[in-house]
Amino acid sequence: MTLKDLARELGVSTATISNAFNRPDQLSPSLRERILAEAKRLGYRGPDAKARSLRTGRSRIIAVVLAESLTYSLNDAVSSEFLSGVAEVLDSQGHTLLLLSARQVNCQLVDSASMADGFIVYGLMPSAELFDSLPLHAALVAVDFNVAGHPSIHVDNEPSCFEIADHALSVAPRKRPAIVNLRLTAEPCNGRIDPQHTLLSAELTITRSRLAGFHAALEKHDFDLERIPMWNVEENTFEVCAPVIEEILDLPDAERPDLLLCMSDRIALTALTLAEQRGLRIPDDLSLIGFDGIAEGQYRAPRLTTVRQESSEKGRLAARMILGLEPSHSRLLTTEMMLGETCS
Repeated sequence: MTLKDLARELGVSTATISNAFNRPDQLSPSLRERILAEAKRLGYRGPDAKARSLRTGRSRIIAVVLAESLTYSLNDAVSSEFLSGVAEVLDSQGHTLLLLSARQVNCQLVDSASMADGFIVYGLMPSAELFDSLPLHAALVAVDFNVAGHPSIHVDNEPSCFEIADHALSVAPRKRPAIVNLRLTAEPCNGRIDPQHTLLSAELTITRSRLAGFHAALEKHDFDLERIPMWNVEENTFEVCAPVIEEILDLPDAERPDLLLCMSDRIALTALTLAEQRGLRIPDDLSLIGFDGIAEGQYRAPRLTTVRQESSEKGRLAARMILGLEPSHSRLLTTEMMLGETCS
């Protein structure tokens, strides 16, 4: 049974049969259900993807290149929300999602990516050179990252970090603020940043924009930036954050920060849990702010003061751009400050 056989049997065009399998939005639900039911009864499994790819030069596959491992990306609340937004649009347009990790060996990444029509690059990538060997014809959209010559999608990291840090420094005067960064150093560093460390450039990491926002707020409140201690976290998980936060909280009382400006909710929530275990009062002994607006931070008590970014909308927008459903130019999305009890 071929596509032409099924079309002849049902008295419809081959394009209608193809749409039933690949572009369901083009048909009425009743017509599509009838076609799929008859196809199953007659043993037709659907259009040959390989033949279609050879004929049209397109695979209808969109690859998402993730900065982190697949396991991490699927478990992380922010990246999984982003991927859900991408999948929502691709599903509605009859496209397939291919997940790749930039942590794969480069040749394996390129081999896997050769079948994709377009690429969405997401996260804090190890290097922009990674994309030099991808197919030149393919469309590419970068999210939370920049690739020369291609559109990017970012949130307003610097102004939103300024706003929330300014709020934190205004509601209750603090003497010992500190910053906990997410992957800011060129060298591996899961601990305190010292003058010997090299900070990654703003082109390679959005954390530089977040740091600039924090610094602007601290300067507004007359703090000497050279005297503000900073720590770096290599991965946005509790297991990796915990040793860094423990180092901070176990400082002598006179040295322990009384305000932590955290670059992610996961860092802030780790600090909140470990501070409570040590009997520190939140926000009296220690104030906390985060960034992301994940659900976990809003369900527990005290609620986290944070910046909410619409990760799922970033995913939807990236998918629409890669499919040509949105103009292909760079976007800057706004965020929302969410006031909780960790900083009041």
